Amino acid sequence: MKTVYVSLFLIFSLFTSYVHASDLAKEKRWVEQTVDFIVDGDAEWLELGKHKALAIYMESATDVTKGGVIVVHGSGVHPNWQDVVQPLRTRLPDEGWASLSIQMPVLHNEADYKEYAPLFDEVKPRLDAAIKNLQDKGIKKIMIVAHSLGSAMSAYYLSNEKNTVIKGFVAIGMPGAREDKRMNTILALKSIRVPVLDLYGEKDLESVVESAIQRKEASSKNKNYSQKVVVDANHFFVNKNDELVNSVNDWLNAQN
Repeated sequence: MKTVYVSLFLIFSLFTSYVHASDLAKEKRWVEQTVDFIVDGDAEWLELGKHKALAIYMESATDVTKGGVIVVHGSGVHPNWQDVVQPLRTRLPDEGWASLSIQMPVLHNEADYKEYAPLFDEVKPRLDAAIKNLQDKGIKKIMIVAHSLGSAMSAYYLSNEKNTVIKGFVAIGMPGAREDKRMNTILALKSIRVPVLDLYGEKDLESVVESAIQRKEASSKNKNYSQKVVVDANHFFVNKNDELVNSVNDWLNAQN
């Protein structure tokens, strides 16, 4: 067994007999570069058995907590990423939603999208741990708000969790079909029955915009599926944070 000690109270325990698809060295670097600079919220650790993953928790700023939101980032980044992730995790608490932004499996910076397929097998432990984290805080109404690759990972998770406690799923900039079934959001959406908001930008990635009709058709049996386009927004909602947060918050509030 090899133990890697990390500052900031995080310990990654790597067992030579246990193979991770995720680049744990990169996760370690994200911790070192991120935790000391968290202004809003507190660093917490998700227990994954063989190691721990970073999460950033921010409690509701209102007298009544409406529920908790698990914020899931896109490819290769971290739970305090400036685009999409940080605006959501820091501003939804102002609206009564506690947020838990979690570190998902990552690869090296030059990795192609298709290389992420094996990492989908590592999604369930992280989302399960995030759910438990919020439940341990007494939060019962739990939603997932995910961006880009994170939305594909979350869709894969929800498509395989028939008795999930998740009450709603906001997929932001969700890509379309992929050859690997784990990454195929069209296939996943056919099995998801929790309420879904499929949110994307008018100037989003080609793979997102062109698969919008397919995603909607795949969700035809989900009466609580809706799709929304934010005018003039790109994949990262640059200069569109207000529209992003308001769209998500309005939808969350509408889920009874």
